Amino acid sequence: MAVVASHQLAQSITAHAWNATLTMIAVCPNNSEVHIYKGTPAPDSVWEKAFVLKKHDQLVSGIDWAPISDYIVTVSHDRNSYVWSFDGTQWQPTLVILRLNRAAVSVDWSPKENKFVVGSGAKSVCVCFYEAENNWWVSKIIRKKHNSTVTGVAWHPNNLLIATTSTDCKCRVFSAYIKGVDSKINPGTAFADTKFGEQIIQLDLANGWSFGVKWSPSGHSLAYVGHDSSLHIVSDIGPTPAHQTINLRHLPLRDLLFLSETKLVGGGFDCNPMLFEIDPKRGVWVFAKFIDEAKSSTHDLKSSTLFLEAMGRFHGQTRRGSHEIFETSRASGLAHDNCITCIVPLISAGEVNGQEPGAKVVQAFSTSGVDGKLVIWSFSNITELLAKLQI
Repeated sequence: MAVVASHQLAQSITAHAWNATLTMIAVCPNNSEVHIYKGTPAPDSVWEKAFVLKKHDQLVSGIDWAPISDYIVTVSHDRNSYVWSFDGTQWQPTLVILRLNRAAVSVDWSPKENKFVVGSGAKSVCVCFYEAENNWWVSKIIRKKHNSTVTGVAWHPNNLLIATTSTDCKCRVFSAYIKGVDSKINPGTAFADTKFGEQIIQLDLANGWSFGVKWSPSGHSLAYVGHDSSLHIVSDIGPTPAHQTINLRHLPLRDLLFLSETKLVGGGFDCNPMLFEIDPKRGVWVFAKFIDEAKSSTHDLKSSTLFLEAMGRFHGQTRRGSHEIFETSRASGLAHDNCITCIVPLISAGEVNGQEPGAKVVQAFSTSGVDGKLVIWSFSNITELLAKLQI
């Protein structure tokens, strides 16, 4: 794994998303705008700001770019969401009827792109779909299931289930089947008899705010992180799921990405992506290494010191009532200088070789965070991967 390129795009980046051909990227520079750059993940690519989307009044908190329809969906603390379509010269917004009284926080397109889901500070989840007769996007709301802000949302590959994380420390899975929008479910399909908004399972594994929920490529496994420096992987979603908790000896993670069914990458306050994988001998998930290889050994030691230092200082402040600011012993020379908050897949081996979705292995991904950098990582020669992708 190597850093392919690093771009300083803003003082801080809230979220980012790529188009299907990896020739444009949408970035929120921690304000009410969305900047779209023309460029590729190639190391010699020159990025040029092509469009600025201005419609929101407050911070844009989530972006997702649909690969097939080429629609961009954005959500904001102004409680609104827009679906943007390109008319040949400019991006045109269409307002989504969310009916929220608190900030919209997170968003994710469904695999079939006929729906998207929005998490909010109103303790609710909006599942949005298009009404052709009225030419607008409307939502059905899942209410009274969460006790606090919904920090993360993710679609199952079957286009019928959604997973959420929340600052009530829980992860939940719901049915998002909408009659008239989704095709009729085969009676033999798992959860075929569930109704919209029905809770499939509630996971109470973390002792801190929950973030970064993601499904594995096949949908067999689900992972999320807790602000108590924990990682939770759950499989066989149902009445009696199998689960494993990894208590990290590092600072908390904020986002996750399944690279395959047996590999997982996470990014957070250590500023260095962490690789997890299934130990083939024991059959359990383990921490493998820090991905920023040049500094991984030094950073591993210093991050442990940083964790103990931060915890000790916090304990002392709570006892004394102090709020002093202190310098940490964070390792220097990493690709990121501050917390990683967003991880987005770029190229999967399955996309190059035509494999089934569940067999895909992510070969490259991008990260962004509080330092305003967008960093591109690749396990293989990304120039060759991009060439194969265009064939």
